[in-house]
Amino acid sequence: MTEITLTRFDDVRDGYRQKGLKQALYDAAGMIMADTLLTLWGDDHRRRRRLENRLFRRETFEHYERDLLPLAVDQQLDPAAAEGRGDVVPLARRIVVNLTAAAAGVDYSEGTPEETDRLFSYAVKFSEGATAVHSTRDPEELKAEVAEALERWDEEFFAPSLARRTELFERFVAGEVTEDDLPKDVLTVLVRNQDSLELPRDVVRREVAFYMLAGMHSTGAATTHAVHGAFGWFDDHPEDRARMVEDPVFLQHCVHESMRLHPASPVARREAVEPVTLRDGTQMAVGDTVVMDLWSANRDTEVFGADADSFNPLRSIRDDVPRWGHTFGGGRHACIGMELDGGVPADENTGAPILLGTVALILRGLLARGAQRDPDNPPQQDPNIARVWWGQYPVLF
Repeated sequence: MTEITLTRFDDVRDGYRQKGLKQALYDAAGMIMADTLLTLWGDDHRRRRRLENRLFRRETFEHYERDLLPLAVDQQLDPAAAEGRGDVVPLARRIVVNLTAAAAGVDYSEGTPEETDRLFSYAVKFSEGATAVHSTRDPEELKAEVAEALERWDEEFFAPSLARRTELFERFVAGEVTEDDLPKDVLTVLVRNQDSLELPRDVVRREVAFYMLAGMHSTGAATTHAVHGAFGWFDDHPEDRARMVEDPVFLQHCVHESMRLHPASPVARREAVEPVTLRDGTQMAVGDTVVMDLWSANRDTEVFGADADSFNPLRSIRDDVPRWGHTFGGGRHACIGMELDGGVPADENTGAPILLGTVALILRGLLARGAQRDPDNPPQQDPNIARVWWGQYPVLF
């Protein structure tokens, strides 16, 4: 079998659009990713995505941005600011872990910091399992740890959440409760469509765990990269610190620029399930694979300019190119939470205002409280993953 690598922006975009290529990056992460939305292909993917897409609408994003995220930001950042120091990596993750759990359908009954800590620890372990392809750890040891965490999370969080939604849906069918009484989350969607989906319990469990980890994992990483990019920009443009807090468009551009430079995964991988002809004429046979080098494609100088390797939120790019490049994927597997994480620009045609997105809201919260580098504690890369991935990012307020 042949493996092909694509490094140019337009070639990668064509690869994402090829209907004969299926997801092939997460084979090593089956314990947490098998049969989840991200790995499905064909009719199964279309059916499940169509159902789950209903949760990711503008009114949902507005509710998160207006009612939920500001409170979560204050709860985590105010104590850190009062102490005068913190670490962006756990702060960002803790801001979003309860929110992503709620979107996934995971109930947290106690509402205590200790319960959040347990939920957080499970999500971190699931994230390690999801990125197994890039892990530097012993694969079998990691697999065993993820399996154990999944069982403990199931007992404490998933099983009670599933039981509550199953009972609620049965009462809804019986006319005892209304549509408004049903939670608006992924697990509820799966429960109420079980007759058509016919998903085994372990698949439902992985789908919910995937949603919980994906939001926390990608958002935490993107926030830390955005902080690092902003601090570097302030070294040469100190006057823009206030602008980044006060100008929502500039703030969002800063986040999108950081996302372009640091995609959640540096590559995407697809396998041909039928003969495929790529944009450059390359012929792929069934079983051939293509690696889409997102790191390189997002730094394509023909698209992003001669300084494509640098952080420049004032960058001009052509109209058909997202400012974040290919970071959110493309085609049928484009990230379902893209607008929740990256926001939505203002729409001049409809008058809809800008939605900043989760990462921009956290970055603004940090900068508004005076966050700056800790000169005595430089940031450290995570040694357990072969990516540009911050393990610690201390800041002073």
